[in-house]
Amino acid sequence: MRIAYIDCFSGVSGDMLLAALVDSGADVSEVEAGINSLAIPPVSIATSKVRVKGVSATRVWIGSERGAEFRNLAKIERILNGGNLPGPVIAQSLKTFRRLALAEAKVHGIPVDEVHFHEIGALDTIVDVVGCFLALYLLRIDRVFASHIPWNRGFVTLEHGTYPVPAPATAELLQGVPCYGCEAPFELVTPTGAALLRSMVEEFGPLPPMSPQRFGYGAGHRERPDVPNVVRVVIGDSPSEDGIFTELVDILETQVDDMVPEFYSFLSERLADSAALDYFYTPVYMKKGRPGCLVTVIAPAGLGQEVAALLLEHTSTLGVRCQTVSRVVLKREIITVSTRWGEVRVKVAYLSGRAPKISPEFEDCRSIALARDLSLDVVYREAVSAAVISLGLADSSEGA
Repeated sequence: MRIAYIDCFSGVSGDMLLAALVDSGADVSEVEAGINSLAIPPVSIATSKVRVKGVSATRVWIGSERGAEFRNLAKIERILNGGNLPGPVIAQSLKTFRRLALAEAKVHGIPVDEVHFHEIGALDTIVDVVGCFLALYLLRIDRVFASHIPWNRGFVTLEHGTYPVPAPATAELLQGVPCYGCEAPFELVTPTGAALLRSMVEEFGPLPPMSPQRFGYGAGHRERPDVPNVVRVVIGDSPSEDGIFTELVDILETQVDDMVPEFYSFLSERLADSAALDYFYTPVYMKKGRPGCLVTVIAPAGLGQEVAALLLEHTSTLGVRCQTVSRVVLKREIITVSTRWGEVRVKVAYLSGRAPKISPEFEDCRSIALARDLSLDVVYREAVSAAVISLGLADSSEGA
């Protein structure tokens, strides 16, 4: 399993992370081509090798025909969905822009659909976000980890005035992320950098067990007096040989017996948009024989507090139990296959010595079945067959 570890010892921004991934081996011409498949002004990505306090790093510059800024989230979503990009890249990019919009909406006290701000509208941000996820896709990264995040002092001038760093939107995006205090004369973590980390990183902490193979350094455009202003990406493989991996997750539980039933569907929507990996409801009997519901949420280790806050806000509970446990998982990836009726994303899990487990994305199959008036089973089976062929398993005697 291919792992990327983002070492944010000097903070992180979208362009620094993109530069580090390019420095790690991502083909910048392929990244540029993917971005230019979007309905935006033509973009060019220039790179150069620089030395930052003796460290060789890559710096990127974004060139474009300025004049059109996409300040509306709905417009950006249409642009991303209309491009010729891999499914996982689109999904992760959409998630990141929604995080940015939600953070700005909360900071300014307005609905998400009224968000109108530079950070989400700038063409550079579209390039940074899509470019980073496309670079991860090209590098065939399966899992992403990151260090703790520096929280420095100082001020930054924004559209509405001067604010302490991290900027309000950045602070909102870092909610629940392990941070540490430090001194630096300027903004170390940008909203785009924070949103990217929140969308791609499954755990913040020390380097996970891995065999490092590549190192990439992405340079910022300002100089720090003390340390190199770069972000470092470490790419390597997990030491596991059988496809089985152990990871930490946070489990959050609470029982509810006095909430309006319709509210559970709203809670499900909020959990689906959160950092939660999974969630489920279990009927239980409470004290005094009252029927209730046990709400269980699984979140990446270190992000349990964020999910707990969501449960406290959107349920009638007064407390949430939190525990960190280990779980055993299989190496997996998401591929996109073509059927007679359109593309379907397929999750593939691997176990050494066994045929891969193949699971088509339900929503993709459902959309095709409804649009074409087909049986869901027919679409599902064709997606499995297409995945078997794509993976070179057509002659395997074992089924999916």
